[in-house]
Amino acid sequence: MTTTRHPDYDWVLFDADDTLFNFDAERGLRLMFSRYGVDFGPAEFADYSAANVPLWQAYQAQQIDAETLQSRRFAFWGQQLGVAPLLLNQQYLLAMAEICEMLPGAAELLGCLKGRTKLGIVTNGFSALQRIRLEKVGLTELIDVLVISEEVGAPKPEKAIFEHALAQMDNPQRHRVLMVGDNPHTDVQGGLNAGLHTCWLNSHGASRPEGITPNYEVTSLPELQQLLCCAA
Repeated sequence: MTTTRHPDYDWVLFDADDTLFNFDAERGLRLMFSRYGVDFGPAEFADYSAANVPLWQAYQAQQIDAETLQSRRFAFWGQQLGVAPLLLNQQYLLAMAEICEMLPGAAELLGCLKGRTKLGIVTNGFSALQRIRLEKVGLTELIDVLVISEEVGAPKPEKAIFEHALAQMDNPQRHRVLMVGDNPHTDVQGGLNAGLHTCWLNSHGASRPEGITPNYEVTSLPELQQLLCCAA
């Protein structure tokens, strides 16, 4: 991590899944399918992921829209259970909201930043999960701007979603906005494309992708809190 004291930011923007919230898709799917009497185990999750990951890649490349992603990833199970795929998707998102947990240090970091800077979330997640989850964990009052790709019609790393967010933020100076996220390709590269400062939350010690250089790199949210909240 860069040890130099950061400039004072007017805004700090966060990704949601695996940045502020633990995103345990297998657990959520297991809960949802248990309500249909399905024993959803590792093999079933591997098959689901094999379909889901390419759909997310196509969505982020703007080759398909959000509804297509949500429907196609449950097409097989919709046939097996005789249930509309979009209904299965809706029930999955509700299950994910039921089990949602903030990552270690997230609440403390947001509490530390509130009052020092304005806070926002820019996420490729879906509205049915994001808004319910914020209410459940009590973040609604802390977050000044919530931008969801499904509602904007453009996912990260597209510049359009960041331009939309900046417009909602009354167009602050871009070098005074920090984008924090766990995905270097969508969060970091997307933020850099929009002229923002960026911080990569690299919790798993991954190698930095070639050509992507965040302003900061941290391994945990408490480490980010040290950077943003502690005096030099």
